[in-house]
Amino acid sequence: MNHAETNGKSSQRKFAMGRVLATPGALEALEKSGESASTFLSRHVQGDWGEVSADDKQLNDLALQDGSRLLSAYRTSTGERLWVITEAEGERGYRAATTLLLPDEY
Repeated sequence: MNHAETNGKSSQRKFAMGRVLATPGALEALEKSGESASTFLSRHVQGDWGEVSADDKQLNDLALQDGSRLLSAYRTSTGERLWVITEAEGERGYRAATTLLLPDEY
């Protein structure tokens, strides 16, 4: 059973991520934890926003409809916080990029 199923979320993608990028800090955190970026990206694109506030979850749910920015927050197995941000839709109506980063790299 995947994480999305245990949270009652569909395993279907909720939006297109665009180009996927990662900061040096995020790559280092993933390497230290032995985890793959795809684990966190999969949760993000399925609408599992992780450890964000109730207000941020609500904003993300609205962003799925209006095209604004999406933010998820997770912890690696070593306890380091990792953010995943998908940019707002641009003029052409699609999201250009999703970035994995540490909060202090924002």
